[in-house]
Amino acid sequence: MAKLSKKYMEAVKQYDQNQVYDPSEAIAIVKKIASANFDETVEVAVRLGVDPKKADQQIRGAVVLPHGTGKTQRVLVFAKGEKAKEAEAAGADYVGDDDYINKIQQGWFDFDVVVATPDMMGAVGKLGRILGPKGLMPNPKTGTVTFDVAKAVNEIKAGKIEYRVDKAGNIHAPIGKVSFDDSKLVENLQTIIDTLIKVKPAAAKGQYIRNVSVSSTMGPGVKINLSKVTK
Repeated sequence: MAKLSKKYMEAVKQYDQNQVYDPSEAIAIVKKIASANFDETVEVAVRLGVDPKKADQQIRGAVVLPHGTGKTQRVLVFAKGEKAKEAEAAGADYVGDDDYINKIQQGWFDFDVVVATPDMMGAVGKLGRILGPKGLMPNPKTGTVTFDVAKAVNEIKAGKIEYRVDKAGNIHAPIGKVSFDDSKLVENLQTIIDTLIKVKPAAAKGQYIRNVSVSSTMGPGVKINLSKVTK
């Protein structure tokens, strides 16, 4: 295990790691103990009672956070003709087709999210080995394969994030920055929990949401009282 930093160890001493807190208390603690010299991202970690190895318990999707993430996402749209014009008008950072496919094949990655119209997926599929491992491949489940490119771009710019269960049954998602008001972080947090409850697989057995904690980029996790977020 990597050696924990002095700042991290100091942060741990400022609260009870074994206690569960109300969401607002947990957020306040995370903000108080954040000690980096940059505006750290606040992240939620949710442990789910699912078996990600089973296809019917794969959880993946997207949600628009009411207060965004504090990060401006650079959007690349693969589209042609009128759809390309719509994407540009909606504020996409890059719009094109084969020219951008070639650029990515040569190692260009100055973007955060990729959107593609369905008719472009045959060509974009060539990038599967490059974009797939980085989690950047457009996917209908997250609304990034669509003819409604304007809506997709607008939602991403407004604070849409993607979530996906990992091999251990956990979901990690950003809910804003340390500089955000506490109430905005709490609302973003609740939005993610509510979304996960809505997409609970029918095959999931036993307790579904098992653990929720929040942390900043460089800080330790603070546990949240499940009864306060899963009503």
